Amino acid sequence: MPWSTCWRPPPTADLGRLGLVKGSMELVDLGRSTAVYEGMGAGLEMSGGSGANTAVGVAALGGRVGYIGKVANDTFGATFRHDIRAAGVEEAHISMVPGSDAPDAEVATGRCLVLVSEDGERTMATHLGVAGALGPEDLDEGLLARTQVVYLEGYLWDQPPAKKALRRAMEVAHAGDALVALTLSDPFCVGRHRREFLDLVHGEVDVLFANEEEVMMLFDAQSFDDAVSGVEETGLLAAVTRGAAGSVVVAASGPVGVRAEPVATVVDTTGAGDLFAAGFLYGLTHGYEPEACGRLGGLCAAEIISHMGARPQADLRLLIKEAGLA
Repeated sequence: MPWSTCWRPPPTADLGRLGLVKGSMELVDLGRSTAVYEGMGAGLEMSGGSGANTAVGVAALGGRVGYIGKVANDTFGATFRHDIRAAGVEEAHISMVPGSDAPDAEVATGRCLVLVSEDGERTMATHLGVAGALGPEDLDEGLLARTQVVYLEGYLWDQPPAKKALRRAMEVAHAGDALVALTLSDPFCVGRHRREFLDLVHGEVDVLFANEEEVMMLFDAQSFDDAVSGVEETGLLAAVTRGAAGSVVVAASGPVGVRAEPVATVVDTTGAGDLFAAGFLYGLTHGYEPEACGRLGGLCAAEIISHMGARPQADLRLLIKEAGLA
């Protein structure tokens, strides 16, 4: 979903009027996306996308990062290609296919409409667009082969071509001795693909990102502690976020809790997981211990939820320096 539109509805706004459930992420077709957009008020538009947000976060921390994606040749696609490079992502391999800005266009750049409630919780209507058609032919295998960590979005597992691309990316990564990191992305992803995700974490994945609800669904756990035990049995390095309760990092030495960084006001939770992953992955690729990786993730997540939108506004390198983690 390379493009995001964030909107804070008035307190009396009824998400039901738009057919959306608060706190959910729903995949919609282009027609439904257009209808929801027309029912929204003025909003904040920016480049987005879960994996792209993470890549931009790593770059903002001073890390070297690349990105592979797919857009249409429309206004959103052209702007996305510009923005991700301008944000410091060194190698952006972005396939572009013919598209149009016409309202009835059949091919379009993916977009996510984000409605942010007064308590900061986000509700999303997502049209994957051509991002869902990402296939093995769109991969830059040279880029994948020389990375330390290949980070994959669970969101894309819903699309058969994208699933093939992710499986191929794992093969190339392991052939080059890179780690494979997977984010479960959303509970709906786990609900649809639980068996396949379990197979992945027991064989193909080295680093797992999830929130509390997702990890409990994945391991069919009755309690969070049971879910953590399930993660431990896999032998993975995992980071499980718990909102205001911080996170739990599961490493070879066992699970450790990491407190949440203080935030004066939670404005918008969109992108919190994306930026947590950015901080964690930056730490992992720069020699930090697992707990410190969790702290870095927490710092980045705290920055992103303090304002509207899922791209950093503060200097992340300064934040980690002030926290004694540089």
